[in-house]
Amino acid sequence: MYPILLAIHSLVRWLVVITLILSIFRAYTGWRNRKTFSQKDESLLRMTVGVAQLQMLIGIVLYFVSPLVRYFFGHLSKAIKLREIRFFGLEHSTMMITSVILITIGAGLSAKRTDDAQRFRTIAIWFTIAFIILFFSIPWQFSPFTHRPLFRSF
Repeated sequence: MYPILLAIHSLVRWLVVITLILSIFRAYTGWRNRKTFSQKDESLLRMTVGVAQLQMLIGIVLYFVSPLVRYFFGHLSKAIKLREIRFFGLEHSTMMITSVILITIGAGLSAKRTDDAQRFRTIAIWFTIAFIILFFSIPWQFSPFTHRPLFRSF
C-alpha cells in the first residue's frame, strides 16, 4: 500500500503545482488588468482547492503508513537530528498542511469579495504565500538534503 500511495502522492503533486501556478497567474492578470471574475476563474479556483485538499488527504494517509515517519516517532531523540527523517516526520507535513490551509482560506475569503479586482487580489496574495511554502517543502530532485525523483513509478 505504501509504494502505491507514494506514487499517487508524487503524481498529484504535479496537479497541485500546475493548478496553483495557473490560479496565481490568472489572479495577478485579473487583478492588474481589472478583468471580470469569470466562470473559468471560479472553476480553476475550485479545482486548485480540490486538488490541494485531495493531496493533503493522501499525504495524511501516507503519513500514518510511512516507514520514515514510524522511525521518526520510534526514535525521536535520534531522528530529530537526522535532516531527511526530520523533514518527512515533521517539517514536510507541517508546512504542506499550512499551505493547504492558506489555499483554502484564500479561496474562502475571495468568495466573500464583491469586487472582481479584490477577488483576484485575495487569491493572488494567499495563493502566492501558499505556493512559496509549498515549493520549498516539496522534496524536489534538486533539494540539497531531501531529494526525491520528479516522477515515481507504480
